[in-house]
Amino acid sequence: MAEEYKVEQLNHGRRVYDFLRVGNAAFIISMVLVVASFVIMGMKGFNWGLDFTGGTVIEVKLSHPIDLEKVRNQLNQEGFKDPIVQNFGSSRDVMIRMAPIEGMNSEVLSNKVLDILHSNSDDGAVVKRIEFVGPSVGAELAQSGLMAIIVCLICILIYVGFRFEWRLAAGAVFALAHDVVITLGIISFFQREVDLTIVAAMLSIIGYSLNDTIVVFDRMRENFRKIRRGTPYDIMNVSLTQTLSRTLMTSGTTLLAVLCLLFFGGEMLKGFSESLAIGILLGTVSSIWVAAYMALKMGVKREHMIPQKIEKEGADQPSILP
Repeated sequence: MAEEYKVEQLNHGRRVYDFLRVGNAAFIISMVLVVASFVIMGMKGFNWGLDFTGGTVIEVKLSHPIDLEKVRNQLNQEGFKDPIVQNFGSSRDVMIRMAPIEGMNSEVLSNKVLDILHSNSDDGAVVKRIEFVGPSVGAELAQSGLMAIIVCLICILIYVGFRFEWRLAAGAVFALAHDVVITLGIISFFQREVDLTIVAAMLSIIGYSLNDTIVVFDRMRENFRKIRRGTPYDIMNVSLTQTLSRTLMTSGTTLLAVLCLLFFGGEMLKGFSESLAIGILLGTVSSIWVAAYMALKMGVKREHMIPQKIEKEGADQPSILP
């Protein structure tokens, strides 16, 4: 007969939160959001930025710093849809990226840009380079970005499988895919522009969520080896409780930094910081109610966490003589 115990005894008498009690409901909600995200992405698609659709890139050297937001608004008024205006290198070096306009060659385009800059009290502005990036290059970037995310998930599956156990690896990779898919679904729903900074945000989300999940799994493995009388359900709840303060502290401080980027980083970092903020929140939730719950449902046990003993050569063996 199994020994009776209170779950608090497994945590040195301290309170243990029953996270997995709502695991089934949380998992169902997560799956609904994942399916809804796929439907939204299939129906609405993405608002691809110039990095993927192609366009014109203009590099300008200014005689003194000017208000880039004002330049951006003036370009919009001239009919250039959603131009990207940003500094690079120094406050006097400006890069302008915009969608191509039919019937407008590079000379006419550069003259229009210079007229706008001159109207902003910079008569010494000079166009250093003007270049057209074709849509084929953008398609290659899109494929490379998608491939980077897929390869990242495969490498994580292999790493966690060797580092822990395949059931935990499956839960971790599923949680990471969950975070990325829902974030992309939100981006598609609100038709946020997708550029290379969004790809960087997706990879950052994968790295952050993986770190959160590995901390939880490492504590689970430790507790499975130390605690001998608890069920997998109780040991996982103990592990989640013990890592809760660390999870909230890390998520809170990281989210605070990302919010600073969102509110003070300017228009160019808005998409990146929005995506990363959503991913951090999803990663915190998924490390508890997706990765851990899925590992539990796949039947993870104490025996899976204990390394097999290997008999050394020359060790005492039972006699085979009668």
